[in-house]
Amino acid sequence: MDTKNNFPKNINYYCTCFKNLKTDKSRGVAPHQPLLLLSIIELITQDIIKENKFLISDELTKTFNEYWDIVPSDYTCRYKKGLYLPFYHLRKSPFWHLTYHKQYMEEQPKKIKSYKQLREVVKYAQLDQELFNFIKSENSRNELIDTLMSMWFDSSKKELEDIVIFNDNFEDKITQEIEESQKIYLRKSVLRNASFRKAIVHIYEYQCAFCHLRVTHSLKQSIVDAAHIKPLSQFYDSNINNGLSLCKNHHWAFDNGLFTIDDNYKIIISSHFKEYSPNCRSMREFNGEELLLPKLNLHYPRLDAIQWHRSNIFRSS
Repeated sequence: MDTKNNFPKNINYYCTCFKNLKTDKSRGVAPHQPLLLLSIIELITQDIIKENKFLISDELTKTFNEYWDIVPSDYTCRYKKGLYLPFYHLRKSPFWHLTYHKQYMEEQPKKIKSYKQLREVVKYAQLDQELFNFIKSENSRNELIDTLMSMWFDSSKKELEDIVIFNDNFEDKITQEIEESQKIYLRKSVLRNASFRKAIVHIYEYQCAFCHLRVTHSLKQSIVDAAHIKPLSQFYDSNINNGLSLCKNHHWAFDNGLFTIDDNYKIIISSHFKEYSPNCRSMREFNGEELLLPKLNLHYPRLDAIQWHRSNIFRSS
């Protein structure tokens, strides 16, 4: 394996590498390399890829093609779909290393035009081991995913619309596969979760819907989480209307039934907990206040989801 830039590297280094991917900017941001990396991240997280060695497999190709179909078409219609393109040309990035078949070890072709040719030239690919380890860790993995997704959404004039379309496309795919009773992992996909998180925190303008706290940093990450109203583990529902943007404390409180929302989007606080809050407003002071809501009514939390939370999660008695 080629050892480019053989020195310790941190998460900021890899986020910078991801932001500087060699993409075709003449026709917009080509999705090939970001989608390949997202596909690999997905398969590592699902434990389908178990070691830092990536073959040109049917599973990787299938995942890449599924993600290609989910990305808003404005980003894909200008380009030819094919995993073989980024798999080979990502070699120009310092973290991606190809191992070649013997006859190509000294000299490699400038271009790859098919899967057949790719398999003739390349045995497998590897990441820097540091990057592979970061992908295995949830917090650093989320930073990497957010960086890759920001290549499309953070520079787009239709940013909010595109994020919503991306999330909706995931939900359509999930619904279709559940109806067909297929074995799927997209229900718990890290990219699906990232699209839901990005959509929710964006439509709430990176604020907590409960306390209005907003803290962000340069990678477009935020102190707030995207909380599911009806649990994902039970309902597999990551539609935007089943989500709230909540800071870490109030996300935990919501999931544990310490507060809920009425049908007029006002906060209801449970009386069944103890609280000590010397430096900020107590949760009980928010009782009866209006929830922070998105600008568009169509993004408001669904009343059926809120009602389910009141009946099944909220500690009313």
